[in-house]
Amino acid sequence: MFSLLPFLVLGCAKQVGTYTVAPVATAPVASDTVGALRADAEAAWSNRHDKAQLQVALQKYEALYAVDPNDRDVAMHLVRGWYFLGDGHETEKTAQLAHWATAIEWGKKCLAINTEFTALLAKGDETEETASRAFGQADVPCLYWTSSALGKWAKSSGIGTTLKHLPTVKAYMTRVGALEPTFYYSGPDRYWGAYYSAIPSFAGQDLGKSKDHFDKAIAAYPDFLGTHVLLAGEWAVKKQDKATFEKELNWVLQAPLDRVPEVRAEMEAEQRKAKALLDRQADLFAN
Repeated sequence: MFSLLPFLVLGCAKQVGTYTVAPVATAPVASDTVGALRADAEAAWSNRHDKAQLQVALQKYEALYAVDPNDRDVAMHLVRGWYFLGDGHETEKTAQLAHWATAIEWGKKCLAINTEFTALLAKGDETEETASRAFGQADVPCLYWTSSALGKWAKSSGIGTTLKHLPTVKAYMTRVGALEPTFYYSGPDRYWGAYYSAIPSFAGQDLGKSKDHFDKAIAAYPDFLGTHVLLAGEWAVKKQDKATFEKELNWVLQAPLDRVPEVRAEMEAEQRKAKALLDRQADLFAN
């Protein structure tokens, strides 16, 4: 999730991606093998808890994209997959940045499938934020994962990059919330919960709003571990509420992963995040 903190490490970040639909340079795929290729991609994706299998899935989906660059489902898996490769399988900053940058590139390809959006941008007097009004229900998955990747990448790239891309991240997530507020286990509420905790007080930090959004997301999907981890890592730390921090993270570590089987891989990653946060507890609380 996106987080604007005044002490972010400054860093250089390249501009990533353009809003174009174009096949990537891969070997051509015969039409009679597309079905088998899709089955292979889905099989590897189902085992994305294994980093190597996730990488196989991404290779297969990239080949499918080369066959049909207008396939939103394929493009979405590339955005989400590269995001998860950085968020769930990497801890080293350089690797995370590279994977999130790749996710953004795929996200822009996916969003460009909406020709109304690209036509607005082509006029020259529209921004990504204002042109986002063109997005509809079909765009929600790529909007959500592009926004998530852009937020993570910008945060880790430095305060200047953060400030530059914050309006786009907010606009895209706002559009997701308007079109499908409970998408990905109440992802928009989870985002705003983190946002209102993470921003500095002079920029509108509001721990009450933050908690309200987190509570709403948890009420809708109590077994989704990512919301509990963010509540602990953002709200509880800013509130300096050590009891809630420990309670939420220990609950996450003890939670059965089969309660949300379709995202078991992501839940395993959230348990790793919970353990890492508990290991840093002494650094996060004043006493």
